[in-house]
Amino acid sequence: MVQRLISAFGRYSGMLRAGVLGGVVLALASLPLAVPAGIGAMKGAAIYQSLPTQLKEHQVGQTTYVYANDGKSLITMFYDEHRKFVPLSSLNPNVVNAVLAAEDARFYSHMGVDFQSIARAFVANRQQGEVSQGASTLTMQYVRMALRDSATTAQEAVAATEQTPQRKLNEIRLAIKLEGQWTKQQIMEGYLNMAYFGHRAYGIYAASQIFFSKEPKNLTLVEAATLAGLVKAPSSFDPANQTTPALDRRNYVIRRMADLGFITTEQANKATAEPIKLKLSSPPRDCGSVPAANRDWGFFCDFFKNWWMQQPAFGPNPVARLDKLRTGGFKVVTSLDPNLQAYSMKDLLSRSKTDMRLAYGNVVVQPGTGRVLVMSVNRVYSMDQSKNGPNSDPIKRSFNVKGSYPNTVAPLLGGGDIPGYQAGSTFKMFTMVAALDSGMKMSKSFYAPHRYTSIYVVEPGGPAACGNRWCPSNASGSMTGKHNIYTGFGKSVNTYFVQLEQAVGSDKAVRMAEKMGLVWHTDVDRLHASPKHADKWGAFTLGVADTTPLEMANAYATVAAEGMYCKPSPVLSIKTPQGAEFTTTVDGKQVEAAAPQCSRVFSQDVARAATDAARCVTGYKAARGSCGDWSTGSRVYPMMERPIAGKTGTTDDTRAAWFVGFTPELAAASFIADPDYVKNVAGDGNYNMPLDAVTNSLKYALKDKPVRDFNPPSSDILN
Repeated sequence: MVQRLISAFGRYSGMLRAGVLGGVVLALASLPLAVPAGIGAMKGAAIYQSLPTQLKEHQVGQTTYVYANDGKSLITMFYDEHRKFVPLSSLNPNVVNAVLAAEDARFYSHMGVDFQSIARAFVANRQQGEVSQGASTLTMQYVRMALRDSATTAQEAVAATEQTPQRKLNEIRLAIKLEGQWTKQQIMEGYLNMAYFGHRAYGIYAASQIFFSKEPKNLTLVEAATLAGLVKAPSSFDPANQTTPALDRRNYVIRRMADLGFITTEQANKATAEPIKLKLSSPPRDCGSVPAANRDWGFFCDFFKNWWMQQPAFGPNPVARLDKLRTGGFKVVTSLDPNLQAYSMKDLLSRSKTDMRLAYGNVVVQPGTGRVLVMSVNRVYSMDQSKNGPNSDPIKRSFNVKGSYPNTVAPLLGGGDIPGYQAGSTFKMFTMVAALDSGMKMSKSFYAPHRYTSIYVVEPGGPAACGNRWCPSNASGSMTGKHNIYTGFGKSVNTYFVQLEQAVGSDKAVRMAEKMGLVWHTDVDRLHASPKHADKWGAFTLGVADTTPLEMANAYATVAAEGMYCKPSPVLSIKTPQGAEFTTTVDGKQVEAAAPQCSRVFSQDVARAATDAARCVTGYKAARGSCGDWSTGSRVYPMMERPIAGKTGTTDDTRAAWFVGFTPELAAASFIADPDYVKNVAGDGNYNMPLDAVTNSLKYALKDKPVRDFNPPSSDILN
């Protein structure tokens, strides 16, 4: 019977390529079981002729690799199916030969369907009464994988793999059509890059990495045979289990290679005598799999992932964008500086040994690009919080909720969904810039009493209230007196800045903060910042809104960049699998998706004047004005030993302490606070810790760079 079927296939093979009468034979001989009696020859031919002849266009998902700014330090990988495309020309010949031996010895002689194998399988399956043998060629297997991967519905996915006559006929017709369109090399290349090898390895590259920790071009004969043997049944022949079936399957492939003349009998005997030797590796996936030695990279990774999901260039919505990240096969070089990150972490941890409830972090941003170089905090990025300390929030502690130390994945530095922390007097920068942008001069003066009754109305009995008015006071009686912008900023005089805010309008200060990148994270802050209420938000200038170190570092970077705001970015380049920069359309033009997104939000002269006042804070002294006899951060410049400006900030009872500093090249923001219970105090004793973190990180980053100074403001903005 087998000979009669083979003879029949020989007679009809020419007609199969043309799609004529092929269904008569195929409907009988290609099915895994005997054809049901109700399907006659003519009906089978009709079914065959009605099947599609073209595979859907689809992109095979590939792994995205994410690196630090050196392009070598792997942060993590993103994928649904771990796969990296490799051209056939780069593979060791043993790989192709082993796959041919294992799956389809006549691949280079048939036209997509191996009639001898189909006939043999038909007879065997009919005798057994079940599917005991398959007859799928490599081409048919490729078609099946392509149908599965291009499925857009669950029904299509099931239809691509279910054991039915319809599915087999469909594969045969598409395989024959594909053989007329593609070369054998193209089909083999596609097959090797799509096949599943087990252990979440899709394609030969991933399989080589996972089982042997090497690239496929370096696979030995034995290793190639081991992988080729997996495709038939990855679980049954899993070499990681060191089972007899795995060894037998590998040796079968090796002996078949000898039978087919790919290797000698001597080579086969030597190879089959070897034990299974693996060098297993587990490919990292998502931010929870950053290198164990660099768990702190997880916070930056989280920022990168959230950033990606917000970019329209990668899809119409966050879900589509995340899918693009996991299937696009990109090589992403981020802005993370691993050396500066390591230094900043070491520096933070050297001063974080007292109260571990307090989060102590530092973010460094590049002015003019918005690229984030450092996101360091005295925490370990980890989901395992089983050994964390008790929560400092009394309510959460009563329910046995663990604290966020030492392990957490909360985005404590920004770029995620936490509201952040009040930043105190660092917000005075927004009022100052708004005032200068409205046309006020640096000489704008007010008498600043120790306590001031403002125009802003508060609820009776509210904080710092005098009747129904808001009445803020200064941190020290020594601040009482007449001040201008230079001395008011350098000494952080609250009652001066409240009057400056009244003069320009608190709504102007709020809108300026938004231009410089601040986002309102809580319902209360969104209400106060709304057009209806912003002009009544007097306390805004004293930093009562929640913010994050990322936002503050980038806001001050806008001043350092002389009025150019750039959205915070974690990337330097995003390359497609083909090596080209990934581009997107902005205002009708093609631009690189990794390019900085910048715009001017205030003039150079306003920025230079604000910088001149911020020099007063650090002890560097202003270029065009008098800073007075002291400042709140005078230790910074002597430590830095190069030009630096910035602003200190504390909240009520020093619940949080901040410093945001910048040079012409870099900006940084550091804070210390309890993220679990913001009412806990950081303490006056920790006031200098943020100053030290910013100063040390900027000094280290610039230690081998030429010294650059700030540009002074023009005379027009002084008086």
